[in-house]
Amino acid sequence: MKKRLLLTIAAVIMVALFTNNKVMAQKRSLNRDEIPAQYKWNFNDIFKNWDEWTIALKQVSDKMDEIAALKGTLKQGPQQLLKAMKLQDEMGILAYKVYQYPGLMKNVDNRNTEFGAKVQQVQILFSKFGTATAWINPEMLTIPEATMRQWIDQTPELKIYNFGLMDLYRQQKHVLDEPKEQLLSYFSQLDETPSDIYTMITTADIKYPTIKLSDGKDVVLSPGAYSQILATNRNQADRRTAFLAHYGMYDAQKNTIASVYNAICQADWAQAQARHYTSCLQAKLDGNNIPEDVYKNLVNSVRENSAPLQRFMKLRAKALGLEKYYGYDSQIPLVNFDKQYPYEDAKKMVLATVSPLGKDYEAKMEKAVSAGWLDVYENTGKTTGAFSSNVYGVHPYMLLNYNETLDHVFTLAHELGHTLHSVLSSESQPFATHNYTIFVAEVASTFNERLLLDYMLAKTTDPKERIALLTHAIDNIVGTFYTQSLFADFELRAHALVEKGEPITIDVLNGIIADLYKAYYGDAHAPEPLYNLIWARIPHFYHTPYYVFQYATCFASSAQIYKSVTMGSKEDKQKATDKYLTLLKSGGNDYPMEQLKKAGVDLSKPETIKAVITQLDEMVTLLEKELAKTK
Repeated sequence: MKKRLLLTIAAVIMVALFTNNKVMAQKRSLNRDEIPAQYKWNFNDIFKNWDEWTIALKQVSDKMDEIAALKGTLKQGPQQLLKAMKLQDEMGILAYKVYQYPGLMKNVDNRNTEFGAKVQQVQILFSKFGTATAWINPEMLTIPEATMRQWIDQTPELKIYNFGLMDLYRQQKHVLDEPKEQLLSYFSQLDETPSDIYTMITTADIKYPTIKLSDGKDVVLSPGAYSQILATNRNQADRRTAFLAHYGMYDAQKNTIASVYNAICQADWAQAQARHYTSCLQAKLDGNNIPEDVYKNLVNSVRENSAPLQRFMKLRAKALGLEKYYGYDSQIPLVNFDKQYPYEDAKKMVLATVSPLGKDYEAKMEKAVSAGWLDVYENTGKTTGAFSSNVYGVHPYMLLNYNETLDHVFTLAHELGHTLHSVLSSESQPFATHNYTIFVAEVASTFNERLLLDYMLAKTTDPKERIALLTHAIDNIVGTFYTQSLFADFELRAHALVEKGEPITIDVLNGIIADLYKAYYGDAHAPEPLYNLIWARIPHFYHTPYYVFQYATCFASSAQIYKSVTMGSKEDKQKATDKYLTLLKSGGNDYPMEQLKKAGVDLSKPETIKAVITQLDEMVTLLEKELAKTK
């Protein structure tokens, strides 16, 4: 179910379009004042100081009061409705800045409690506004749809709101009357409680074990240490020791975590039934008008076409000389490759890859890598990983923790893809429709990664570098497409049990995973009972159910668009490029499925999904050839 029409703040502020928490060997964490200004965010682009922020926060609060005071007036006529819509836009634009100013500061120094307190101050204000405006959708729907269409036709300034207004009528049967909407709003924070409990169990209250490696060293197995062992330690016994200890933490809490996940599924089903949906899946997809068949087509097509995945695993096992291949062997590099890519060199490479998208796109990316937009290097207290976060009316802010590895070169390309998407949509759309959905968000980022892959492969003949590049690309397909589809399949099966009134237990959840592993991995992946607990350590299951499938659909969409843009006649490629740029400029002015169709992608067709599977098969063949050169 979408947010109420005049309450889009949470959706508008997409704080992290993409977060990459892969832990790599880091250089020394710097103090922030050691980093040159050109590699740090310029917060003055939002506000010059906290006094300006305080004034803006008061303005947001005042506009919230003005909107709340409109209760009972929306059906008085088109001008009164227009007043409400304009007020929402004014509030939303300010809300971006008011939330992001302290939020971004907190991201570069999580130790500063003042930043966190100010973020909470904004969140509390937003929460109160949500309860105070529970009347909006029910009142809006007292206006007959025919009358609303007439108002829009007669009032030019209302036309930019047409999509959102008409979408409300599409979902009319799922909007409750005012008392019921208000009642549900009281439970909004309670709905987050199972997710919060999961976070506390798996982060705040967890005690990291100490393990002894084959070299005699004791290691405290934090998430970073665990990831680093799996990615760098070539002793399989050490990787197994780390795996058993890491999964052992979840095994010790499995009864509690299973109860938490049952609560998540039960809450999803309760919300779905309250709003008259027939399934949790339908409730989760309806906000963006995505057919359930798209989801089911994805999970069925990927599960039934796992042969290239199994082929890749067997190739890895052979290249690494392993008698048996386990999940904890999947991150170790096939060859020793430690080439470093200084940030300035990486920036030039990424800029050189986007020429197929035209001069205007290139110029905008040049501006995006200028001072103030990127926070490049790790510093003490900084949020890990990477993201691109838009501030409407200012510019997107990109967070990196750049460490000169190949992975981080691709992360730069990925985040710049998000950033250019935000720039183009913000420039081309009014505020009401500038914000694109998660369903299309990863298209631009993965498209840019593929451009970078082709560029780097064309520039090197070094077999080790080519193996590293191909492995990176294949791992992306495995992690973003296959693994997320497997997770999506799991969520569908678990929620289906709740909908049937059947129990959710540890054995049930483990059984679902075991069945999926068998279908996906066959005999290429040696069984390991503790691996069936993967459901206990995937935060998306607990924080954003039915979210992960979008990684896979975006990857498939990106692959299809990439093929159209780079292959065929010059005329065909230009047409495909124009369609793709139109997609990036369209923001949220239509349903994402329709936006993708206009760009040449139909996710309801199995062949769209199978195109990625074919791509993986071709890359594995090429990897085989490169590995043969190193013998």
